Amino acid sequence: MTDEQRQWAIRRIRAKRGFWVHFAVYFAVNALLVLIWAMTSGGYFWPVWPLLGWGIGVVAHAVSVYVGPREISEAQIDRELQGRFGS
Repeated sequence: MTDEQRQWAIRRIRAKRGFWVHFAVYFAVNALLVLIWAMTSGGYFWPVWPLLGWGIGVVAHAVSVYVGPREISEAQIDRELQGRFGS
């Protein structure tokens, strides 16, 4: 294993851990909001708004970590450099 591969693996591990921390905080805060809703009025389900709004962010975070290209290919680097510096 090269040093570059090792650094890439470390970045992936950190990204995955970061996502799970984000998800845990999302779950805990929103569970607390639902509990507050249930213990107060129980009427209009207002926690739906933070659940949906923040949920979009959690899904986007998951997609960025678990879906899509995981490694940067030489072809991608070449295309990027051509776009920046021309042919």
